[in-house]
Amino acid sequence: MSLRHLTPLATLVLALPHVLAAQQTPPATDVYAEQIQAVLKNMIGVTIDRKIKVGEIGGDENVAVGILQRTSEHDTDGAQTGLVHTSIAEVYVILSGWGTLLTGGELFNQGEVRDLQPVVGPSFNAESRGGFEREIETGDVVVIPVGAMHSWTSIPDHVTYLSIRVDPDQVLPTGYVNPEIDGSSP
Repeated sequence: MSLRHLTPLATLVLALPHVLAAQQTPPATDVYAEQIQAVLKNMIGVTIDRKIKVGEIGGDENVAVGILQRTSEHDTDGAQTGLVHTSIAEVYVILSGWGTLLTGGELFNQGEVRDLQPVVGPSFNAESRGGFEREIETGDVVVIPVGAMHSWTSIPDHVTYLSIRVDPDQVLPTGYVNPEIDGSSP
């Protein structure tokens, strides 16, 4: 191979690390147990849902981690009504307690779309016919697709869970960190 052919190859090899660095995957977003507990402790009696962090996962997509705690005051008393997110899918990881969860079904009596920022983005209330109702308890994981109505129809005591929110359109603020834990780490 002549020197004339080696020069472009050498240039490519030298430039490759800079090109790859510019296309690097974002760093990991860590959510520590201590941070989850701090946010949970400060939200009890104030709200049922708090976002903890939002991390970018590449390709202009985010994933948010939220903590929720609901009591019997926050169920629908058996009514087949709930919330529908227009842009966000959720994965529930049940940390403690149990209840009856309703998902899916044919939607009717839909409310107006409203932006529930900064927690879950555009959403609306609706009633459901023919949804799937089942008991969910500590250790269970539930995947709720975008557009699926979901609600807790019965919570005998409480249910506390993480909500992993898949955000393909970055409607949630990239890099968000709950102010109660901003800068904290274990």
